[in-house]
Amino acid sequence: MLTESNFKKCKQDIKFALGIVDMDLALREDEPARSNDQSTIDQKAHYARWEKSNRLSLIAMKRFIAEHLISGLPEDTNVRQFLDAVGERYRVSDKAEAGNLLSELTNMRDDVAMGVREFILKMVHIQSKLKAHEIVLSENYIVHHALNILPAEFSQIKTAYSAQNET
Repeated sequence: MLTESNFKKCKQDIKFALGIVDMDLALREDEPARSNDQSTIDQKAHYARWEKSNRLSLIAMKRFIAEHLISGLPEDTNVRQFLDAVGERYRVSDKAEAGNLLSELTNMRDDVAMGVREFILKMVHIQSKLKAHEIVLSENYIVHHALNILPAEFSQIKTAYSAQNET
């Protein structure tokens, strides 16, 4: 389900799913001229493919949005315009997203079920997302933060790291 913070991921998922089943024509191309009596068979077929892609893409996107939120979105539109309208509604400001990432990083606690490797990789992933927002955290900060969060059973790693840095 689409929320304020996952629009980018939902958009990627929808584009991927529609691309896999070759129904993303309306996302990739502008609406062709409507078919008429003077249209060639190829033009009519292309418009039919585009119209089907547009219709099914709209249906797929609306399934990700809560019913009470669909009412404010444009009804008579193509999938690209609809996606833009949804994007405007769910646009998260860069500052808010950066704040959420910083909060997530500083509030991380060791999750034993996750494992140390995955825990550190998650921290590095957040670090790279912050870098995209022009918030650069050094690798030393990430290492020290990770070491400070690890439970007591990892004290040997902490000691070895400290000893290595002193030499």
